[in-house]
Formats: sequence, C-alpha cells, structure tokens
Amino acid sequence: MTAVLAGQLPDADTIWPLLDRLAAELGLRVARRKDGRTVLIGADGERIQPWRENYPYPDRLPRKAYEAAKRELQIELLKLQRSVKSSGSRVLIIFEGRDAAGKGGTIRRFTENLNPRGARVVALDKPAAHEQGDNYLRRYLPHLPTSGEIVMFDRSWYNRAGVEQVMGFCQPDEYATFLRDAPEFERGLVADGISVIKLWFSVTRAEQLRRFVSRQDDPVKRWKLSPIDLASLDRWHEYTRAKEAMFRHTDVPEAPWTVIKSNDKKRARLEAMRYVLSLFDYEGKDHDLAGQADPIIAGAISALPELASSEYQPAIAAVPMSRISAAAQLAPLAGPLGPQPAHRVQGDPGSDAGVERLGTGDRDLHDSVALLRDEPGQPLAF
Repeated sequence: MTAVLAGQLPDADTIWPLLDRLAAELGLRVARRKDGRTVLIGADGERIQPWRENYPYPDRLPRKAYEAAKRELQIELLKLQRSVKSSGSRVLIIFEGRDAAGKGGTIRRFTENLNPRGARVVALDKPAAHEQGDNYLRRYLPHLPTSGEIVMFDRSWYNRAGVEQVMGFCQPDEYATFLRDAPEFERGLVADGISVIKLWFSVTRAEQLRRFVSRQDDPVKRWKLSPIDLASLDRWHEYTRAKEAMFRHTDVPEAPWTVIKSNDKKRARLEAMRYVLSLFDYEGKDHDLAGQADPIIAGAISALPELASSEYQPAIAAVPMSRISAAAQLAPLAGPLGPQPAHRVQGDPGSDAGVERLGTGDRDLHDSVALLRDEPGQPLAF
C-alpha cells in the first residue's frame, strides 16, 4: 500500500494491479468486455453481479419506478424544509459509510430540489494541527445548522473513528478520547435543539470493489478514486473492526445510528429520504409515502448480525420528533440552551444479510486501547 499512498494521484500502472490482486483475494478477476466495459468474473468464468450478495430483493429497482418515487419523496422533503424554516428548527443529517457506499449520490438526491438558502452540505478537509486533540469536535461547531436550516455532513467527526484510526492519522489516546466524548457531544447538540440523524451506508466487499473498478474505468469518475480509497480496499477487516467499535460506543438513544443497505443505490437513496421524513411531523405530510422506511433496507444497528448481543435492545418503531420527551442534559460544548426532543430509530431490517459480514476470527475487537470493555456511550476502561 505504500506505493499507492505515496502519490497524490496514483496512475493506472499502480491501480490496476492492486484491483486485480484484491479481486483475486475474493476468487474473482477483472476482465474487459468487447464493448470496453470492465466487469468482475467469477470462478466459473461468468460475469457476476456483486450487488446481489445476500441482498433482500432479487432485482434492482427499475429506473422508472425509482424516478417516480424520488420525485414524490423530494416533494415531501420540500414540505419538511418549509416546516423547518417556519418553526426555526435545526436538522443535522450525518452521512457515513465505507468508500463508494453511495453517500455522495444520496446527498445529491436529497438536495436536488431543496432551496439552497435553507439546506447546505458540509464536507470538511482533514483537520489542521491546531484542530487535533481537544479541538477536534469543536471544529464542527461553526458548521452546525442555524435556525430554520437543514445541514448534511458528507462524512463528519466520525472520520476519527474510521479512516484516521485505521490509517494511523491519529494517536490511540486521541481515538479513545473521541469514542468517550462523541456521545456527550451529540447529547449536547440534541439538548441544544438540533435534531441529529446518523446514517451509515452499508456495502458488501465485492460490490465496493466493483464500484472502484467502475471508477477507474471511467475518466469522469476517476477523480473519486483516491489513495485512501484504495487503502480502504486493502484493509477491509480493519475498517470493519473500527466500524463495530464506533457503533458500540456511539449508538446512543439521543442520536442512534441507522444502517442503510446500499448494494442497490436507488433503493438506498429512496429509503434514506423516507427514513428521515418518517422522523418528523409537518404540514401536508403524506403518511403513506413518508410514514416508514422499508424495514429490510433501513433499520437499527441492533439488526446487524456481527453486532447482535445482549447490550443492544430490540429496535422500536419510528416516533416523530414532536412526540418524544426531553433529551439528556446539555453537554459543555453545545451551549446553555434548554432541552429539545430527540429522535429514535425506526424499523428492524431483519436478518440484514446485505451488510458487511465477519468471519469468526474477525469478532475479536480488542486493539491497542481495549475499546470494547464498556457499555455504549460510557467512558473507556484501559
């Protein structure tokens, strides 16, 4: 991986051998068809469709049905935006997930028809030296939603729990401090009146590889394939362990995680929109359309097989913000404003066979800072 990470823009001579090797590790090979498209070939010599791997639907959502549903949901998003603006509410939606999981495409569909004066996207660069340590979470405060605004974070402070930890861009003590502080930081945001919605886009390993191959094959998408993206392919299991540690410590009632199965990007986009809409009451809401997301596509992390344990309670049905009692006490970082309702996750996606799976050996989550010896959201024990 050193050769890939050393250059700012890795060339084809570096990338294709890496993609070939990663495909071989999955029992696949990369091949170019007569029409010039690059595809993944299975051990039987036939082209495979990685998105089907343990996916709950036998077919992808047809484009015609997708476009019709997207338009209806975008109309509902406009209704929600009007309600947020008129009430002075503040909504923060965090989009997280593995590289090429579909976060950016979903954000574009969220914002496609929203009024840009009341909706914006935040995608911060890597933190400067003075933004490390105690200032790490504070760097996001200026970017939080103001009155009447919806803000979408294309990645967020959870970079510290993912790429920074896996790639060694932060120190172990900084990582442990983040897992300790993030839940209280988010409780403070909720108590300060911000609705915090955290979405994790889940993609299987072979489908992620296919998307990376597609990016490298398309000149207009090649810029998306960064050295860090390539490194993530080579460190799948490290990212899995980091993801599990993050879930166990930061899935709190005031700001729970919701997993979106994104092997079929179209369904993922629609259900992410539907899930967010399901959390709010607003004037003119179409409850049949936006009352509940598809429970086998969007649901609580307690449904993930690799995270199933006694410490996770069963998922509960969606409850609009206006019907939930006051949130936790304000954290010091958020400012001294009164408590506001929190939101809770809806639905249980059942067996969630479409998420990243682990072998038995990958369930040992102990690392250099012994992260998983405490209850979620509680201080760490060393």
